[in-house]
Amino acid sequence: MPGGRLTQQERQQIALGLADDLAYAEIARRLDRPTSTVTREVMRNGGPTAYRADLAHRATEHRAHRRRRPASRDAGAPAQGHGRDAEAVREYEEMFATVFMQSGLPRMTARVLACLYTTDAGSLTAAELAGRLRISPASVSKAIAFLEGQGLIRRERDERRRERYVVDDDVLYQSTMASARATAHLGEIARQGVGVLGAGTPAAARLENIARFVDFVSESIARAADQAREILHSKPERASDGPA
Repeated sequence: MPGGRLTQQERQQIALGLADDLAYAEIARRLDRPTSTVTREVMRNGGPTAYRADLAHRATEHRAHRRRRPASRDAGAPAQGHGRDAEAVREYEEMFATVFMQSGLPRMTARVLACLYTTDAGSLTAAELAGRLRISPASVSKAIAFLEGQGLIRRERDERRRERYVVDDDVLYQSTMASARATAHLGEIARQGVGVLGAGTPAAARLENIARFVDFVSESIARAADQAREILHSKPERASDGPA
């Protein structure tokens, strides 16, 4: 099985495979590469709907060049604790942000949210976000306003009276419940259409089915979130180092 970086030709084959709706595993099999390699390549370069071989290749070359730069040029980059590889963390944040983009978030907003989720504290100030992402304060402000409006983050003041933007367990639960309520609202609107279009008509039947489907989905989301809420407050179990 070949190793090393993907070639430009391999990236073109990935793009063709995505265009043909092939699964990552099938694309990887044709390239004789691990499925994880293809998945990581696609997700860090726009996702399956936006992947472009030439852009992905240039982005990889840019990242490689950035790795080779002297450490003094990266003085503004945040220090990584716990023995983490700074470049691996940066690439993971890009991949995480791509997932948020696929769910509908704008790119800069997705980057801000991914950055918050991958910090140990789960909170950063506007200045810290701007420094970590190397973006303007205005871009941070716009992203924060959107995320707060969607209930995906909250703000608090620290002991120095600085505003911090937080993603925590309750924020994730509340945003899930807000999604369930938004879904339920769609069902209410669909059901109103039944009376407008006339019960028994094909259009009304379609809307009634939509309403019933949405009711079931929204209720299931809310029930599952309530049942799983304690998971957000629990600490993952660590595997034992050896037999007891």
